[in-house]
Amino acid sequence: MSILCISDIHLSEARPSVTELFFKFLTREAEGVDELYILGDLFDSWIGDDENSQLAEDVKRNLARLSDTGTKLFLQHGNRDFLIGEKFLSRIKATLLDDYHLIEYKDHRLLLTHGDLLCTDDVDYQNFRKKVRKPLCQWFILGLPLFIRKRLANYWRKQSSKANVKKPSDIMEVNLGAVASVMDCNAATLLVHGHTHRPGRHGVDATEKERIVLGEWNAHGWAVSVSNDSAVLFKVKF
Repeated sequence: MSILCISDIHLSEARPSVTELFFKFLTREAEGVDELYILGDLFDSWIGDDENSQLAEDVKRNLARLSDTGTKLFLQHGNRDFLIGEKFLSRIKATLLDDYHLIEYKDHRLLLTHGDLLCTDDVDYQNFRKKVRKPLCQWFILGLPLFIRKRLANYWRKQSSKANVKKPSDIMEVNLGAVASVMDCNAATLLVHGHTHRPGRHGVDATEKERIVLGEWNAHGWAVSVSNDSAVLFKVKF
């Protein structure tokens, strides 16, 4: 089994070069892979499956084309695109995963997550997350006219940027105790996540367990390739 994991692509009309790189990745690296896991924040914002921008249509068409080649698509919600719903998933022929998803391969247990739930020290964000993830809150948001939702998404992005400037950097990093706990609960040997935009590989509690962090896509992208007994973090370049 061959697996690719990506996260934090943050597709938006303001970043056409990232969109171009993403589409190249789908045809160059993802075709022929058994499974592609998108671990949240595919879009910089997603305000409902009735999004009608050209970018949205292009993304759906390219992901559906990858599905048609035989690569299975899986998607987790991120903090920017938690309103992705069944209509979008059906169009790209993808399966929505829970916040934590465990894969068993060979003698390893691979745990996938976006990563925001591991940032337990960021109490303000965790409280906001609980509020907007409630079904009633999402039902209310999705009931608003599309143009109002777009304004709301812009407002949330600006407020988030202002708040993050004032927060110590360690608050926005994962809590190592939370990492060890969730890996222990799932008996996981490898954890892959994004969200923090700090790519790298880390040991866990002086054991053979490992945590791999995906980076944000900008001038280049980031991906993790898992096959047989190896896991490789690599840059995605033009």
